[in-house]
Amino acid sequence: MLGGTMARTLDRRTLNRATLERQLLLARSGMSALQAVGRLVALQAQDPNLPYLALWARLADFRQQDLTDLLDDRSVVRSSLLRGTQHMAAADDFLHIRPLVRESLLAGRQAAFGRVTGDWDLDELAAEARTLLDGRTLTRPQLARALAERWPGRDPQALGWSSQALVPVVHPPPSGTWNTRGATPFALAEDWIGRPLEEDPGPDRLIHRYLAAFGPASVKDFQAWSGLRRMDADFERLRPGLDVFRDENGTELFDVPGMPLPSGDVPAPVRFLPDLDNLLLAYADRTRLMTGERRKAVCVGAWVKATLLVDGRVHGVWKLRHDREEGRAELAIELFEPLPDASEAEEEAARLLDFAAPGAVHAVRITVPE
Repeated sequence: MLGGTMARTLDRRTLNRATLERQLLLARSGMSALQAVGRLVALQAQDPNLPYLALWARLADFRQQDLTDLLDDRSVVRSSLLRGTQHMAAADDFLHIRPLVRESLLAGRQAAFGRVTGDWDLDELAAEARTLLDGRTLTRPQLARALAERWPGRDPQALGWSSQALVPVVHPPPSGTWNTRGATPFALAEDWIGRPLEEDPGPDRLIHRYLAAFGPASVKDFQAWSGLRRMDADFERLRPGLDVFRDENGTELFDVPGMPLPSGDVPAPVRFLPDLDNLLLAYADRTRLMTGERRKAVCVGAWVKATLLVDGRVHGVWKLRHDREEGRAELAIELFEPLPDASEAEEEAARLLDFAAPGAVHAVRITVPE
C-alpha cells in the first residue's frame, strides 16, 4: 500500500527502465570506479575480467587500471560473497556483507563436503587455518597441504574449501586483476583490510542497498540475488519505510522511497554485458529483461552467458576471442532476432574491442537468425 491507496502496478517496461537507470545502463556515468562498485553492491568476479567489463559497460572513460588500483590499495576486495560465488566489493561493504552470508557459505560447504567432514571439529579447523594465515598469504593448495600435515589422511580439497567457508578471507592482487589467472591466494580479511568484520549485522542495510541498485523487486528477487533465505519477515518489518508496488502478475515489489522510476519510453542504448553480470542474476523473475525462452538459452546451469542488450532487453549473446600471439581479436555475436539498428551495435562492439583488446586487429562477426 502507498499512502493508504492500492499499490501501483508497474509494467515490465517501467521495471526495465528503473533497473537500467539504477544499474548505470541508460547512460554511462561519470562516477568513479569505487563509487560504482559501491552503487552496484558487489560485482561478479568468477573470472578476473568480468568486473572490469561490467564497469566498462557502465562508466564513462573507465580504464582497466582504475579497478586494479582499487584492489592494490585495498579499497576493493575479492572474495566469496553472494550465493557463495566470487565477487568484488568495496572493503567497507565486505565487512558487513561477509557476516551476513556466513550461513549460506557454510551451507554450500556442507553440501559439497559434509559427507567427508562429518566427524571433523570445524572450530578446530577454523582456528588452525587462522593460525596458518596469520600475517601471510597462502594459496588454497598451500593452505590445504599445511592443514593435511596437521591432519594426515584428510581430503586436502575438503580442507582447503572448508577453510574458505569457515574463515573470512580475501584474495589479494594480482590475483583477480585483468587477464591474471592461476592459483588463488588467501589472506585473512581483517588483516588485509586492517579492520574487523562487523559482529552480527542485521540484513536491513543490505536490503536497502539491493533495492537502491536493483529495485523495485520482490522478496524472492532479493533472495535469488543474495543467497539469503526466509527473508519475508524482514521485509514485513521494513514495510512501513518502503514503497510498495505490484508487477503485472500481482507480485508485491518493494523499493526505497524516492528512487527514480523512468518512463518506459525512455531510450535505452545498446550495451554489451559480460558473463554472469549482476543485472542478469539479480532477480528470481527476470522477465523485465528477457523472455522465459531466452532465459533458457542464456542461463545454462550455473552459468549466465555474456549478453547484448537492445532496447534494454536481452537480444543476443557474445563471446570475445583474443589471440594475443597473432594480435587478433574477434567479437562473435549471436542474435536471437535481427537488429533494428546494426550500426549502433557495431559501434558499441568496436568500443568493447578497443577496451578489451587494444592494439589487436579487430573483427566483429554477427550471426543473424534465419
